[in-house]
Amino acid sequence: MATIAGVHSLSEVQNKTLSEYRRFTETEIAPFAGEWDRAGRLPRDVITAMARAGHLGALVPEEYGGSRLGLVEFGLLNEAIGLGCSSVRSVLTVHSMVCRSVARWGNAEQRARWLPRLASGEWVGAFGLSEPGAGSDVTQITTTARPDGEHYVLDGTKKWITYAQAADVFLVFAGFEGRFSAFIVERDTPGLTVVPIDGMLGTRASMLAELRFEGCRIPRSALLGRPGFGLAPVASDALDVGRYSVAWGSVGLAQACLETSLGYARERRQFGAPIADHQLVQRLLTDMATTVSAARLLCLQAGELVAEGRPDAVAAVWMAKYFASTGAFRAAADTVQIHGAYGCDPSGAPQRLFRDAKVMEIIEGSSQIQQTMIARLIPCEEG
Repeated sequence: MATIAGVHSLSEVQNKTLSEYRRFTETEIAPFAGEWDRAGRLPRDVITAMARAGHLGALVPEEYGGSRLGLVEFGLLNEAIGLGCSSVRSVLTVHSMVCRSVARWGNAEQRARWLPRLASGEWVGAFGLSEPGAGSDVTQITTTARPDGEHYVLDGTKKWITYAQAADVFLVFAGFEGRFSAFIVERDTPGLTVVPIDGMLGTRASMLAELRFEGCRIPRSALLGRPGFGLAPVASDALDVGRYSVAWGSVGLAQACLETSLGYARERRQFGAPIADHQLVQRLLTDMATTVSAARLLCLQAGELVAEGRPDAVAAVWMAKYFASTGAFRAAADTVQIHGAYGCDPSGAPQRLFRDAKVMEIIEGSSQIQQTMIARLIPCEEG
């Protein structure tokens, strides 16, 4: 895959890092993305390959077998994976959210039990927050936890949980004694039923499922953090990681749109010339290239601000995700347009990119929620 747009905004070291991650994508992911999309599932082989490359341990401390990447490096990894397949990047996102939560909020016993398995790929994590009636407004969660001797008992339903069809461990949020708490639930726990969800619009290979908890008994040691500690610290921190990951993944998706469109436009001839020579097509290509470059810069800024612990980091992450996801969808729509009928062919990449890009505008905070939140976060000077 040629380096086409925006990479001049990276340092030499970052450029080399991105190139290394892209080589992995070129061999292990990109050639199979269409096949996986049509099948609606990912083979365990690609998960194993990501684990061997250290990608599943990206946010796991080294003492637990992880690679503990810096935030910008983690972002570049998401861009590279997103360039090849948004479904694979979605799995990386939710797995990393679970890793981050256990590493930051887990006690010594929990970190020792789960982090080495998550980093090695022995276990893959999934993030159990959304419910049929609780999407953007997570305070409407109805899943409950109640104490029962040395156990908690979970009852309720989680829906649209990425990679839940195959995940080994779930980070689940439930109401407990009037507040919300976070729990680690292993897949083979009695009372947990996993119901596959197929035929979604985009990221079809990310293997979504519904989690049904019916008298699901988990040990007291499964509580992550303190009781009532679930939404404000644990979920919000994990969701920030998720938004950051999706933002970078959207940069990769937009880059894929640009490379696909540019290659086709240079080869496809109409009216005696390659369509890349026609001005209106050039405009679409220009918009894509500019979107990739600008989105990458916003993501870089967000990563640097978060790493520095700056107070404006939250707004930077929201802006990066908003701009990158909406830009990726515009780029994907233009990719279909440039390809014409070929863009609508179910065997081709453009229609998959289009479907996947629409999902980016919804997950980890819809565009409308982001518009509302960003407007509230805009600093205003008094006087």
